[in-house]
Amino acid sequence: MGEGRRSFRRSGRLNMKNQRTILITGASRGIGLAVANRAHQDGHIVVGLARSVPAAPFPGAFYRADLADAGETRLVLERISAEFQIDAVVNNAGLTTSSTIEETSVDELERILAVNVRAPLQVVQACLPSMIRSKRGSIVNISSRAALGMPRRSAYSAAKSGLVGYTRTWALELGKHGIIVNAVAPGPVETELYRNNNPMSQEERRALADRIPVRRLGRPEDIAGTVAFFLSDDARYVTGQVLYACGGLSIGAAPT
Repeated sequence: MGEGRRSFRRSGRLNMKNQRTILITGASRGIGLAVANRAHQDGHIVVGLARSVPAAPFPGAFYRADLADAGETRLVLERISAEFQIDAVVNNAGLTTSSTIEETSVDELERILAVNVRAPLQVVQACLPSMIRSKRGSIVNISSRAALGMPRRSAYSAAKSGLVGYTRTWALELGKHGIIVNAVAPGPVETELYRNNNPMSQEERRALADRIPVRRLGRPEDIAGTVAFFLSDDARYVTGQVLYACGGLSIGAAPT
């Protein structure tokens, strides 16, 4: 585990009362990095956690840890909790595979559940004391449209469904502390992880885009904007909800 650069430049868009200290997992690339950059632009203090170091400068403090390892996760969370008063968490780190039900092994399932389900629980438990003290905590779990069902995603869809269950249960338990809990469920988003797990030709990619009502795949910034709403004071009366940021694909394919 190692700590990266710190940078607490503030955009000035928030006053100190509305500023949050946000812990974002899986923050080194893709959606997580986009969320970190948006949070920084909005004037928040950003703390990133991921297995790999970002290729570009990170807009805050950064910690390395493999969230698949429960012991390593515990140790890095102890360090973060000692240095920061976290009052918002974005559970973004994820892992997926592409296996039919016949191909899905117990080892694969356990690996997927470790990162997507066990680690978010550890993260929230570590940050709860400071969120309860702040009386205005916010938790955003990054689920997936796959929670609705998707071929070759038995382990992944089960894990992302688990995050929906967390969201609803934690919302019931933590509302009394002023903590809101919501989930964002992206559809296809152009990230390195998505491309690696969904190799497609240009024709196949165009055909997929044509099935999406808005006629394009998502961008990491699309999801970052949705997360930004749940982290804002505009969402203070919203909790236990799942917002599908999927270009409309969760309601069906676009007509031809």
